[in-house]
Amino acid sequence: MANARDIQLDALRAVAVTMVLYAHFLAPGGTSFVGHLGVRLFFVLSGFLITRLLIDARDAAAYEAGPALRAFYIRRMLRIFPPYFAVLGLVWLTDLEHSRGSLIWHALYLSNFWYALRNEWTPWLLCHFWSLSIEEQFYLAWPLIVLLAPRRRIEA
Repeated sequence: MANARDIQLDALRAVAVTMVLYAHFLAPGGTSFVGHLGVRLFFVLSGFLITRLLIDARDAAAYEAGPALRAFYIRRMLRIFPPYFAVLGLVWLTDLEHSRGSLIWHALYLSNFWYALRNEWTPWLLCHFWSLSIEEQFYLAWPLIVLLAPRRRIEA
């Protein structure tokens, strides 16, 4: 059961998502400031929640870095991979917007590099994957830092 703090954070997450959806579908003249702000809010919330999970794991009585890292990555994979790769599979099967040529970038969570190198948002169908790529890249590095760093470096 979520505590009051989690409910408040979920409400902030809903605000962030609403800001992004507004920027994509309702903003006049393609105004994107609200959308950028929503994405940044979502990144901050996600970083906070992940850090809290990692610190809780680190504070557990039976803490060992290896099993804690493995459990973290397995949870992430079970949560993110099924819908992510289902979308990529559907796009591959239908070749929507002629997207097959870029699928390897998206499958490797390198969408942000794909769009930056091309300096254009095509295929548009997958352009929202840039933020998922940044999140997954963060999730590769941050748990290593939090779970493997000396305790004196993590505690405030």
